[in-house]
Formats: sequence, C-alpha cells, structure tokens
Amino acid sequence: MQGSLVLYSTLHFLCLCLSYGLLVQAHIFIYAGCSQEKYEPNLPFEGNLNSFLSSVVSSSSQVSYNTYAIGNGSSMSPEGTVYGLYQCRGDLQTADCLKCMEAAVNQIELVCPYSYGASLQLEGCYLRYDRASFLGTLDTNLKFKKCSKSVGNDVEFFRHRDDVLAALQAGVGFKVSSSGMVQGFAQCLGDLSSSDCSSCIGDAVGKLKTLCGSAASANVFLGQCYARYWAYGHYEEFSPDLSHQDDNGKTVAIIVGTLAGLAVVIVLLSFCRAAPGNV
Repeated sequence: MQGSLVLYSTLHFLCLCLSYGLLVQAHIFIYAGCSQEKYEPNLPFEGNLNSFLSSVVSSSSQVSYNTYAIGNGSSMSPEGTVYGLYQCRGDLQTADCLKCMEAAVNQIELVCPYSYGASLQLEGCYLRYDRASFLGTLDTNLKFKKCSKSVGNDVEFFRHRDDVLAALQAGVGFKVSSSGMVQGFAQCLGDLSSSDCSSCIGDAVGKLKTLCGSAASANVFLGQCYARYWAYGHYEEFSPDLSHQDDNGKTVAIIVGTLAGLAVVIVLLSFCRAAPGNV
C-alpha cells in the first residue's frame, strides 16, 4: 500500500514537472539586464517596487500594457520612486498575458535581486522598472539577436522577406505581415510615439538585414521594439541559447537546470526508500 502511494505521488510529481516544463517553454527567457546599483532591504524603494510588481500581475489580468510611477511626488522619500512598465505581445490572449507576466515578475526578482533598475524579456512579454524615469524615451540599443542558418542565394526568398520587412517597418504597434513563404511580426513598447516607433522598427529591420544577412529566420530585440521574420518551415522558437545571453541569462538557465536535477534526485530517493526490502 505504501509503495502504491509513493508511486502515485511520484507520478503526480512528474506530471507537475511536465506541466511546469510546458509553461516554461511557453514563456521562454530571452534576455535580462540589471543595474549595478543595489538598494538596501527595507528602504522605501523596496516597498514601492513590491507594489509595482503586484500591480503588474493584477493589471495584466485585464490589459496587455501599462505604465507606473509609484511613490512619485512623495516629499518624504523622492529617491524611493519606482518607474516601470509591462507589455505583452500583441497576439496574446488576456489569460496568457497574465501567465507570462507572473513568470516575468518571478524571474526578474531572481535574476536582479535588490537592483535599482532591471528589465526582462520573455518570449511573450516584457517587464522593466527603474528609479529614474525612462518612459517615452527612445532606446534603440541592441539587446538580443538570433539568426538561423543561411538560405544561400534564394532570390525568391529575399524578395518575399524584403516585402515582409517593408510592411513591418510601415506599421505602428503590433504588426503582422506575410508574403509568399515568409512571415513576420514587430512591436514597439506602448510608451513610444508613432514617429519614435517607426524609427525604432526601422533600426530593428536594418539590423535584421545587416546582422543576420541571408538567415532563414531572424530575431532582433532593441531597447523599445523588436522585429522577427521566418520562412515557412524555418520558424524557430527561442531556446536558452547561452552564446547570445549575458551572465544573468546564464544564471537563470543554471538555476532552473539545478532545481530540475534536484527534483529528479528527490523523487528517485523517495521511491527507492519506499521500495520493498528497504527500511
């Protein structure tokens, strides 16, 4: 009887692990950045940051984008103000946006503990905060890129790719485009003006061409926008590619891998201890 209970618990645990794995796959880590300046526990900034993160989770259950200035105008502790925003990818349903932001909030605290400023990009959502206001300020610095293998000198592919990229560059907000065998989408953060958004996407499209050349699929993330294209049959979901991540990204991958390994060891030990003949 005891062995059956342990076996049931083991199977239940493994099912939970599989479910967690699917959730992680749906909200893949892309990049993160943390300020070098750290705050001390129990300062007003920490309380305002906790309020911001809680508000993000609550708000993302209703809307896909929001901005914050928590503690702003306080004469008691002006240095404790937290400016922040979050945004989900334009094609995510509200329930998926909420799940993505819950994952982002949990990860940003893990990757950037006690940081005065941090940003985190997952496959489907983005989260950023800082003690200095950054809202509405254009940032086209390259944060992440990923290029697949080359398609060679496929003239037809390049024609369709350039049509897709031109359409993305002409759009504002979340833009989807397709031409022949090529598809793509792009998005700006909601705090950018239309002109700044066009400028940002233009830079992203330019980097797709110059940095990824003849890649069958490519992804470029700038500070406030991103653009992606892929050929039919070459769609590549993001994976923890450590060669394109900073030390923070590597830390997340190592921590997740370590926890997964420990979970397997615990399950095996529990099963072995409960097996017949063991006391």
